[in-house]
Amino acid sequence: MNKEDFLFPYENIRNAQDNFIKIVDKAVKYKKHVLAHVPTGVGKTAGVLGPTLKYAIKNNKTVFFLTPRHTQHHIAVETLKEIKDKYKIDFKAVDFIGKKWMCPVSGTDLLGSHEFAEYCKEVKDKEICEFYQNIQNGSKILQKQLLLDELKEKPRHVQEVCEACEDKKFCSYEISTEIGKKANVIIGDYYHMLSPSIRDSLFKKMNKELSQSIIIFDEAHNLPSKCRDLLTNNLSTFNLDGAINEARQFNQELEPIFKEIKEIILNFSKNIPLQKNEGLIERQEFFDEVERIDAYEKLIVEFKSIADAVREEKKRSYIGGVAHFLEAWTGPDEGFARILTRGFSKNNKPFTSLGYRCLDPSFLTKPIIENAHSVICMSGTLWPIDMYDDLLGFDDVIKVDYENPFPSENRLNLIVPKTSTKFTMRSEKMYKEIAENINKVVEAINGNVAVFFPSYKLRDDIFVFLHGLTKRNIINELPELNKNDREKLIEKFKSFKEEGAILLGVSGGSFGEGIDLPGNLLKGVIVVGLPLGKPDLETEQLIRYYDIKFAKGMDYGYFFPAFIKTFQNAGRCIRSETDMGVVVFLDQRYAWSHYLKYFPEGFNCKIVDNVDLIYEFMKNN
Repeated sequence: MNKEDFLFPYENIRNAQDNFIKIVDKAVKYKKHVLAHVPTGVGKTAGVLGPTLKYAIKNNKTVFFLTPRHTQHHIAVETLKEIKDKYKIDFKAVDFIGKKWMCPVSGTDLLGSHEFAEYCKEVKDKEICEFYQNIQNGSKILQKQLLLDELKEKPRHVQEVCEACEDKKFCSYEISTEIGKKANVIIGDYYHMLSPSIRDSLFKKMNKELSQSIIIFDEAHNLPSKCRDLLTNNLSTFNLDGAINEARQFNQELEPIFKEIKEIILNFSKNIPLQKNEGLIERQEFFDEVERIDAYEKLIVEFKSIADAVREEKKRSYIGGVAHFLEAWTGPDEGFARILTRGFSKNNKPFTSLGYRCLDPSFLTKPIIENAHSVICMSGTLWPIDMYDDLLGFDDVIKVDYENPFPSENRLNLIVPKTSTKFTMRSEKMYKEIAENINKVVEAINGNVAVFFPSYKLRDDIFVFLHGLTKRNIINELPELNKNDREKLIEKFKSFKEEGAILLGVSGGSFGEGIDLPGNLLKGVIVVGLPLGKPDLETEQLIRYYDIKFAKGMDYGYFFPAFIKTFQNAGRCIRSETDMGVVVFLDQRYAWSHYLKYFPEGFNCKIVDNVDLIYEFMKNN
């Protein structure tokens, strides 16, 4: 392969990478779509950016490189820098994250996405945002142009752009959209593309068209859940309590209305048996009850008007959130579930929540697939590919599935079927046994070990026993870590690489995917239990919907999502062809024949009841 033909930035190209580049090149030339299972080590970022950028420059298209997490933008920006340095070609690139995260105004990062959008619109309309006003200020045209020229010189991380803009008192989002007008590559988050309103706004500001765009979804195993989350709306008694307090301050006439809506939800809750704590609600049931208070649409208009006044003073508005939910509730029934849930908050306060929950991710992806020039979905765990073909709504797609490129002898995959986190088997005795097995595995591994649990509660229940058994330092992942705290925790974990420490995380948490610990920074991963979805009404409705649509309800709605999380956890261990490590699946269910079928070919797990093979492996490596 001639590297210049595909703008490949590195000296050596791997066999699978060479094939992937050619597949991508063919797809964009003939307006085709791609689903690609590309394990770590194949080099998917360079493999996809080179040929798509080459085609985009030549044919006046725009490449959108989209990820589910901010941290995953980094490798795309660095790859583009390498391409620019190597080939000395003139192209423009811009890196976006969520608009609220780019905003320098204090407190905006605490707002929900919808709340921030309303707040931002209001301060712009009222001309009270200094950063936005400076963009419009004719006397600052020269200063703005100098900043734009500087930022366009090379691909830059969004943090660099935000810092430069804040220093000059310009809105970094507006500056970025200016760069985006001429950009050949736009790096962003999923919802920049998946949210129709955000996509339309962004495209309009940057003079882009979906039909002229090549869309790349990285880590695309996240797409189904992200789409469903984006189309899901909830209204809780907490939200309504906030709306009641706002009404008391800003419009007392509305206070009894919010109390009545809260009473409607609480009355629905009384009809649910105590042992269940959730039930299905009909669209018309809630609509009719609200209509008894006043005309449904009229209430939405009134709530929106008051919410504007609230945001002038407080940035966020609970009343605005209620209006947004009422609008969403009148949406379609097909592909959605309406569920009432009772529960307790982190502070142990009871709440009731009414949810309009999406079951079908193709509602968001299919319009993109049908209108974009090409859509490329890739991931190291895009498996099984046929499931993503079904769930995302492809009709005609190129499917490629690459083998793990790393030497199989570099990783020891074991199933230890001595314990289980199965709900019916949970007990203090079982937690103690799990802790003892974790400790035995850790003692056999020379170096850092990451342990992933199905939930924080299970992690904490087992930690009670583990911390008294091990002599190693234990680092606990905390829920909802911000970026700085996450980086500090990982750096602390790395510092123990010689003596070895234990990182206790959660399968779907901050470190279950997306962290890179190559070399001797991580020598072992233990996956405790199987992170199956809660056997709740939403999961039940999801299984039912996928059964009707694909005749694969349990696979698509229950088992595969759990196994994909475990394979993401396992993938933290081997990050290069020279890395060596141990992966242990600690649960008896992994050894069951009907569970073993969910492991990809080539995983080659050995079922053992002791750690002798680990000692042998570590001795030889």
